[in-house]
Amino acid sequence: MATNTIIKSAEPRGRFLEGIISGTPKPGTVMQIKAATERIGGRFTFVVYDRDADGDHPAGPFYVLLEDKLQGRTVDTAYADGERCFLYCPLPGDELNMLVTAAGTGTGDAIAIGDILMVDDGTGLLVATTGDPQTEAFMAAETLSDVVAAGTLTSVIFSGY
Repeated sequence: MATNTIIKSAEPRGRFLEGIISGTPKPGTVMQIKAATERIGGRFTFVVYDRDADGDHPAGPFYVLLEDKLQGRTVDTAYADGERCFLYCPLPGDELNMLVTAAGTGTGDAIAIGDILMVDDGTGLLVATTGDPQTEAFMAAETLSDVVAAGTLTSVIFSGY
């Protein structure tokens, strides 16, 4: 991880959003709009990415949770349930720091530069691609020799769908 922010691109061209957080996720997690939940103060409520399986298409764009710079929080500080949150919808080519986790419940996975990553269902963290996913939207931009189950902040490039 070369920077202490989620967005690494010098001139990001994606969309910045604000919302309300549900749960206690950390920055670098992929989120989705909480279904059947009315807006609060004009903002959607966001929950951790939770589709039918790892690598499934999101219900909308990929929403990446950002650090809360307005309160001086870092990429290591988790949000609290009900707080205002900040998100970014990346465009292909955007460089980000994202949380990457070990496949399954294990640890010690190795990831190499150029490995294709998908979003883990239920955690919103990235994992190395296995099986036949619908989306493989991220590519590793650094080498990891020991990925941990709790998530390792890692440099990635958003490739789209």
